[in-house]
Amino acid sequence: MNGYDVTFRDEQDWVDFGRTYVTSEAFRTLFHDGMALVEETAAYLDGEGRDESRLISRDATLSYASESMRLTTLLMQIASWLLVQRAVSEGELTASQALQEKNRVRLAATEAPKAESFTLLPVRLQNLILRARRLHARILHLDGLISDDRPTPVAVESPVAAQQNRLRTAFPGLQA
Repeated sequence: MNGYDVTFRDEQDWVDFGRTYVTSEAFRTLFHDGMALVEETAAYLDGEGRDESRLISRDATLSYASESMRLTTLLMQIASWLLVQRAVSEGELTASQALQEKNRVRLAATEAPKAESFTLLPVRLQNLILRARRLHARILHLDGLISDDRPTPVAVESPVAAQQNRLRTAFPGLQA
């Protein structure tokens, strides 16, 4: 043993942002808004979006298909993150279980749609894509804050090793 223990700096003063945030009114609002956007997008793509996709140019059809798939994937990541965080807030998952879930569904930065194909899309789909990307960016930011909100481990000399060092200093000829 090297005489050092790994502990957490100011552990008693540490405020767990993640736990505090997911139990807040702000999180409940984010959860509600995120799930509402998922439902709104699903309804659009199953109804009005299908009708609009028949009216767009042939060139825009491929863009519509790929962007609607990317949007659906993005919203599934958002919904998964929101559901995991809600499960943590309700005590259904621990923080470590949430981390395991997080590793299954990766929140990753996404590439913006190409401007020339984006403008060919119906305006309503463009709006849904922009809203989902803003929400996703916000969730990425929050996820980073929650993930980074872990106490920083620091090496602290153990009390026994500290006492042994004092004895060696006081009695230089003494070997332990």
